Amino acid sequence: MEPAPLAEEAFRVLRDVCATIGVDARGAQLLRLRSNAVFKLRANACGAELVVRIATAPDALTRLPAVVAVARWLADRGFPTVRPADEIADQPIVHAGRAVTFWRYVPSRGRPTTRQLGRVLRSLHREPVPPVALRTLTDPLAEVRHAVEHRAEVLTSGQRSWLSDRIEELTGRWRDLDTGAPVLLHGDAWIDNLLRCQDGHVVLCDWDGVAVGPREWDLVHTYHGQRRFGLSTADVDEFARAYGLDLRLWPGYTTLMEVRDMYAVGIHIRNASGDPFSRQELPRRLDSLTRGDGHARWYMAAPA
Repeated sequence: MEPAPLAEEAFRVLRDVCATIGVDARGAQLLRLRSNAVFKLRANACGAELVVRIATAPDALTRLPAVVAVARWLADRGFPTVRPADEIADQPIVHAGRAVTFWRYVPSRGRPTTRQLGRVLRSLHREPVPPVALRTLTDPLAEVRHAVEHRAEVLTSGQRSWLSDRIEELTGRWRDLDTGAPVLLHGDAWIDNLLRCQDGHVVLCDWDGVAVGPREWDLVHTYHGQRRFGLSTADVDEFARAYGLDLRLWPGYTTLMEVRDMYAVGIHIRNASGDPFSRQELPRRLDSLTRGDGHARWYMAAPA
């Protein structure tokens, strides 16, 4: 099997951080490796189970204190969200240039529905902006631009040139969008970031993109899921009915979908040098974008 340096590095960081704070990392299970390496730890002596998230994004060190604070604030208000592990002080913990956070594990069963996601987002967007120093979403392609500029080893010169020009075009079109009033955004409101609990209720997880900005950014993920990741028209219809607004009727829909397409390339540019799946997925996404194919299937994990 091909080695995965990004995963190996994440395991090293996990072991070091857990040893430093006295948490047992033996038997840790890697759940996901994308914008974060996500691990589940075994239950401790008190029966508590924790999830550890090791960030790979370049701005994580400055962003995560607000992420932890907002998630805790929402949980205290009774909003259905995962909660940071209160017993781990001074989060995020920084080790070897990586930002590490600990969260309560939520046992889940089955797949949530887009109707549930629509209802949760409707509730979130009605919440007040929390008393936390939150970023304002003014440039959703900033991380992609940074990846293009700093990960030259995974792109050809032609790809870098095309991506740079396309990012600037889309950034200009984004600024011209006529969006609604700013709200509290989850930032990555995709169905995979909704957990269905054992009792059927759902909670939102992965708050790394939390910000203040136009609600359309949270909504577009589900529509993009039909375009690229296998959601059906019925899934999107259910989402729109539950939220109370259909983004497909909004004049800025086409531009927003194209911005979301570009956004979804950034993580694989950033991770391609250390993650075999990103090296496999990046050419697929770039090829469809440069050909103008708006419906080519993309993947979250290697297809079986």
